[in-house]
Amino acid sequence: MLVVDDDAQVLDSTSLLLREENYKVIPCDNGSDAIALVGKNNIDIVLSDIRMPDLSGIDLIEKIHKVNPHIPIILMTAYAELAVAVEAINKGAFDFIIKPVPPNYLFHAVRKAHQHNSYLRLKENYKLYLEDMVSKRTEELELARKDAENFGSELVKRLTTVAEFRDVEAGTHVGRIGIFSEIISRALGMPPDFVRTLKQAVPLHDIGKLGITDYILFKLGPLSPEETEIIKTHTTQGQAILAGSSNHVIKMAESVALHHHERWDGSGYPNGLEREDIPVQGRIVNLIDQYDALRSARPYKEELSHGEVVNILTRGDGRTMPSHFDPGVLEAFTRSADTFRELYDSYRD
Repeated sequence: MLVVDDDAQVLDSTSLLLREENYKVIPCDNGSDAIALVGKNNIDIVLSDIRMPDLSGIDLIEKIHKVNPHIPIILMTAYAELAVAVEAINKGAFDFIIKPVPPNYLFHAVRKAHQHNSYLRLKENYKLYLEDMVSKRTEELELARKDAENFGSELVKRLTTVAEFRDVEAGTHVGRIGIFSEIISRALGMPPDFVRTLKQAVPLHDIGKLGITDYILFKLGPLSPEETEIIKTHTTQGQAILAGSSNHVIKMAESVALHHHERWDGSGYPNGLEREDIPVQGRIVNLIDQYDALRSARPYKEELSHGEVVNILTRGDGRTMPSHFDPGVLEAFTRSADTFRELYDSYRD
């Protein structure tokens, strides 16, 4: 791990804390030397102050990612620099933590970055594994296909477990919306392969929240505009985590992660897509995710009844409007509403 800070006291104390947790630490007091060290060493994680005398945090991100685009970079920032941190996240920073950094926050951020690195290695090993299997004799191809599918299913399950570990409230939520997606897909007359693949992929729709700092993700009060923009990046971060796979379930999950907050009327994010420009899987998950979120009790909101939620989705409440949803998906939901109620009531948090 490379630790970068021009404050000698912060650099020494942070390095000492991480070494006591058995991390191998290379300390550095300026941005230019940090870039050189990344090129010469097998660096897994960079932890840096957001402001350096010779290089800004934004410049540091861009230059390090030119050397190695996969290194997670965690920035340390003062609360007053939150707007700069938002820009840093948009430029590719993995996470940021607020100074002064409590040791438990520091260790959590580093462990999260380490898990990210482990996933990237797993994905690369998976790709190499598939390439090797395809190169074998023709009679082994069917066995390789089945083995790859099983591996993909196992990978999805384990990634879902990681997401649930980050948010203990997510467990039954991801289980429910997988079944909700099956109900809506069947009501829409989608092909069996689509129904099966979407059901497997949906639990990963919020995997990008692994990249959102705990300070914002678990905040009980209202979010600032800057914090709201950071939360919205979970869509693009989810796509980045899942991108590049040849597995059909993970490819579907990548699309769902990116598009599940797009709205039929174009008022969604991250790209403001509208109508059929939004993949159908994104349109489906947009509605079922909203249904489950409205029904679920959270520290910042009370649970709503099934009837209240159906009324909001079909008539609107000012914040959620019917125009947000694909009319065909909304119609399929109303036809299946009783099934939604029964499922939710039997599979609660």
